Amino acid sequence: QVQLVESGGGLVQAGGSLRLSCAASGRTFSSPSMGWFRQAPGKEREFVAAISWNGGITYYADSVKGRFTISRDNAKNTVYLQMNSLKPEDTAVYYCNADRTVVAVKKNPTYWGQGTQVTVSS
Repeated sequence: QVQLVESGGGLVQAGGSLRLSCAASGRTFSSPSMGWFRQAPGKEREFVAAISWNGGITYYADSVKGRFTISRDNAKNTVYLQMNSLKPEDTAVYYCNADRTVVAVKKNPTYWGQGTQVTVSS
């Protein structure tokens, strides 16, 4: 089992920045691929970004390309999401994910965190 704990959410004005962190613990399968989804009020959960076990492969949703950057520190079992130029439409609960492959993380990840709220005011 893999436990994921997110942190770093909060309230920020449009144009501002936030960095989310997600710490993984438990029985990891040696540095799983990890990523982020988000869910806005009244909308379905959507993919945001994913990163392979060694950071060599990354994927981003079109809506965040050029503004968000996903990275990881395997020594700390932690993945980060740096969010710049935030927009009100980025307001959502952000969930950290993990799975064996980056494709699995992008499509239907097995492990989920509890989520952290990000609110962007206009």
